[in-house]
Amino acid sequence: MQQWTLKACRINAGYTLREVATKVNKNFQTISKYEKNSTNIPFELLKDLSILYNVNLDDIFLGESTKKTELKH
Repeated sequence: MQQWTLKACRINAGYTLREVATKVNKNFQTISKYEKNSTNIPFELLKDLSILYNVNLDDIFLGESTKKTELKH
């Protein structure tokens, strides 16, 4: 099963951070924070975003989307 980050879902739905923030009554910085790490996103917000983006909850990746990997030599 392929999963999508919140940022990918937002971009695919054609919204800016500010548009999403307005629609779900949150600050755009809050939305940005959860796009970077959705590990602790409140369920109600996740549910609202899945409806807005027209994406199933199971298709949303929950975790750190900006995690860096170390190269070992």
